[in-house]
Parts: sequence; structure tokens; C-alpha cells
Amino acid sequence: MNVIFPTVYGPVVSWRYGRSLGIDPIGAISTCSFNCVYCQLGEIEHLSGDRQIFVDTADILVELDKFAPWQVDVVTLSGSGEPTLAKNLGEIIQGIKTLTGRLTLVLTNATLLNDAQVRKELSLADKVSVKLDGLWPTQLQKINRPIADVSLEGILTGIKAFQQQFTGELSVQTMVLQPWDQAAEHRYLELLSVIKPREVQLNTPTRPKPLQRELEGRGNHTGNPYGDRPVTQIKCVDGQTLQNLAQKISGTTGIIVRCAPLKVF
Repeated sequence: MNVIFPTVYGPVVSWRYGRSLGIDPIGAISTCSFNCVYCQLGEIEHLSGDRQIFVDTADILVELDKFAPWQVDVVTLSGSGEPTLAKNLGEIIQGIKTLTGRLTLVLTNATLLNDAQVRKELSLADKVSVKLDGLWPTQLQKINRPIADVSLEGILTGIKAFQQQFTGELSVQTMVLQPWDQAAEHRYLELLSVIKPREVQLNTPTRPKPLQRELEGRGNHTGNPYGDRPVTQIKCVDGQTLQNLAQKISGTTGIIVRCAPLKVF
């Protein structure tokens, strides 16, 4: 497949990872095993759990070379869907490292981590951030709207298997849509004890969700990137609620917990 739109974008200013250069291994049609209610890409165009090569590794590296000398803190694989769906994920990560010498990060929903080949390829990254929004199976269905064969149990099993072989930094990213009660807090702590991340990143959807595919959703929002196109505002929590939750998690587990700076779009 030839590159028909920019597969390298940014740099993006990330509250989690600093100055980040984005790599999109998925391409023009948004493809994911989730269709999250808050997704900044809009409604996912192709729901799938099948791996394939969407963008040739060589095409990505040619485009990446134009950004030299890569004055960024990290090169991040994310973009137009779930990056582990890219069958050339390992090739891409290794190519980025060889070309740029920069740290590599993959943002993943962890739905493919029961695949040993995916775990092997993902282990080449320096940093991996796994999504954990749904604390129970019903929440997973409501918030992340996964494809039919994805389960919370399967996701947790995959993350645990990956953690056993990964030597880099593993983080958990969680989107908080409403204040948590005591049961939710307890459940989250239980799940963290299984995953054992180095860091937890809490966020809440202050930006509106576009109702159609939006390439601008890959990066930082400035001004009004969607113009007059339809959007919907997702319910979120206030900054103090997020900070209080972070303090509880950190105080109980000793894990570093960071919160997104809340700016209303």
C-alpha cells in the first residue's frame, strides 16, 4: 500500500511523554478492535482484530527520515487505530530505533496480547502504555465497545503474559468518565496488582468526539480543528475528582500516578 496521507505527524506535545513524534502504522481507514465512546478519531471505520500490513515499513521510514534530526523525547506508534494490528509492528519499531536512535513508545488497547508474536514484536519498544477503562466486563462493553471475541479476562491475561517478558516501561492509561465509588476504586487496585505497571495515567474526555473520521484527532487540538462538522461532548469528571483518585491510588499502591491537565476544548 502506498502512503496516501502523512503516516508521520507532529511533533505532538504529550502530557504523559513530552515532545512526541507520531507514527501511524494503520493508514487512511481507521481500524481498531475497540470503538471507544470517546475516540478522537470519530467512529471507527473498520472494526477488526485481524493483523495485516496497512502501510509498508519502508514508506514509513522514508517519511520519518524527512523529520531528521528528530528533536523529540519519544517516537510514538498510535495514530488511526490499534497499532498492534499492524503485522509489520516489529519491523517498524526496529526501523525507528535504527534510523532515529530515539526512545519508542506504543499506545495499545492490549486486545492482541494473547498472541505470542504480538508480544514478541511489542517487546522491542522501550515504553508501552496499555488501556484499561472498563473495570468490569459490562463497562468494557459500554465504554470501549470491542469486537465480539474480546473479553476483559482475555485482555488481563494478555497483559500479564506480556509483562512477564517485557523489560521496558509498562504504563496503564485509564479514561475516567464518571466519579468512582468505593467498589470501583477497590476493583481498580485489584487490577493494578495483576498488571503491575510502573505508572498509571488518568485522563477524562474534555475534548468533544467527532462523529465522523477526523485525521486531526491524532494530534493536539488547537483552535477548532473540526470546524462546523458534528461533534458530541462526552461526560467527564472535574480536575479535583481526578486528582483525589490519583492520590488514593498512589497512596495505596506506591505506583506513580499522573493526571492529564484539564483544559476544556
